Amino acid sequence: MATNAIDQTRRMLSLVTYLRERPGAHVQDVARAFGITEDELISDLDVLPMCGTSFRGGDLLDIDTDGDRIWWHNPDDVAEPLRLAADEATALLVAARAVATLPGLRESDRQALVRATAKLETAAGESGAASSRLSVTFEAEGGVFADVDRAISERRRLWLRYYSPARDELTEREVDPIRLFAVGHTYMEGWCRLSEARRTFRLDRVAEIRLLDAPAAPPELELRDLSEGLVQPAAEDPEVVIEVGTGGRWVAEYYPHDSADELPDGGLRITLRTPDPASLRRLALRLGGEGRIVAPPELAESARTAAREALAAYDTV
Repeated sequence: MATNAIDQTRRMLSLVTYLRERPGAHVQDVARAFGITEDELISDLDVLPMCGTSFRGGDLLDIDTDGDRIWWHNPDDVAEPLRLAADEATALLVAARAVATLPGLRESDRQALVRATAKLETAAGESGAASSRLSVTFEAEGGVFADVDRAISERRRLWLRYYSPARDELTEREVDPIRLFAVGHTYMEGWCRLSEARRTFRLDRVAEIRLLDAPAAPPELELRDLSEGLVQPAAEDPEVVIEVGTGGRWVAEYYPHDSADELPDGGLRITLRTPDPASLRRLALRLGGEGRIVAPPELAESARTAAREALAAYDTV
């Protein structure tokens, strides 16, 4: 079953209570109790030590695992009633008000947040008064995230205008969302009705989004293991070396790679693996003067030939 961000947050809050009552719990038992894989549990445990009762970095949860059992070393240290300083109360209130304005937020979650904010305002008193003079505006990705999260929870289809930097074009498509996840950036995995296949969309490349009335009905798919990254080329795949200028640095962000070494002119020398090196000819044409394939030599020559043929076609127009 796909898990959205709010569900994951709820699970992690429950996980704290669960672990406090079960010191030395076995990883497989905890994963089974929460209905998640052991890899998903370990991922949650990687986040929990960065959480605690102070925004200043103190009183964090000291939780670790040896891969078999889970230990919480300081449960008593974080069990005291929360005491907020003025700046902490202000930060919480500003963040809560901002999140409550997100489009697409489920109404039940919005109302719960409004009630919690009201209680915090009462408790903070004059210390939190400064928060009313501050506001936060989210970038477009925040609204996209909220719409996708709502579509997943309500099982609704989405309409997207999506930008692909590799093709330098915007496409319109309908997508049945499956899940949200973060691997460096935030992504939506879904069943694309345009290509009739599973596709992954980076949220900051969604130019426009709408929730549709049509129900989402993606086929039953096994969720991919993303613990090793979004795309995992095989070790036996052929190696390709590409050099790009400053205008082509996005290639290192868009394509999984083994290394990206800085060049003196501000560009990058990128080494990557792909089962189909010939597919990178289009990338070379897209880069133009901002990049070139260096190796293997036969692919570099193939890309140069394709570029010459493309230029010749312009000369005949």
